[in-house]
Amino acid sequence: MPVHYIHLMIAVFAETIGTSALQASQQFTRFWPSVLVVCAYGISFYFMGLTLRVMPVGIVYAIWSGLGIMFIAAIGYVIFRQSLDLAAIIGLALIIAGILVIHLFSKSSGH
Repeated sequence: MPVHYIHLMIAVFAETIGTSALQASQQFTRFWPSVLVVCAYGISFYFMGLTLRVMPVGIVYAIWSGLGIMFIAAIGYVIFRQSLDLAAIIGLALIIAGILVIHLFSKSSGH
């Protein structure tokens, strides 16, 4: 796997941690989850910046945000007990389809 994809996956993972901590911070009223939000987003943006050296910003952001949405939806469902209706599940499936189209067929994705 090319190193820029590893950087992008680290960025997605860190963004997912940051967004989960944002929910746990209760609007920045809890100290440690708030610190985790800032640190995780800093790490995420750093590694996304490394990825941008190789891949176009539109492709990087589409993958970063799409995977982040998927992971956050799963975490929200499992950890925070937030339910998903059929429309949400269909929308998430379309996001996955879009990421696969970019990764498998786009010459702009830098693979």
